[in-house]
Amino acid sequence: MAKINPIQLQKHLKGVSYPASKQDLMDAAEENGADDDVRSMLDELPDEEYETPAAVNKALGGVDSDDE
Repeated sequence: MAKINPIQLQKHLKGVSYPASKQDLMDAAEENGADDDVRSMLDELPDEEYETPAAVNKALGGVDSDDE
C-alpha cells in the first residue's frame, strides 16, 4: 500500500472535530473529495477515537507498514 502525504491527508480531513471516530474521518474524506486510495487507507484504520490529526497520521503509519 502506498504511503500518503500527511499534508494531503489533512486536506481531505478538513472540518473534522477531534476527537474523531474512524467513521468521522471516512465521512470527512468522502465529503472533501478523497480518492479511493485515501478512503481505502482510512478504512483500514482501527475502529477507535483519534484525539488529533497527528494521531491519525501515526495510525496510518502503522497501517502501511507492509509496504516493502
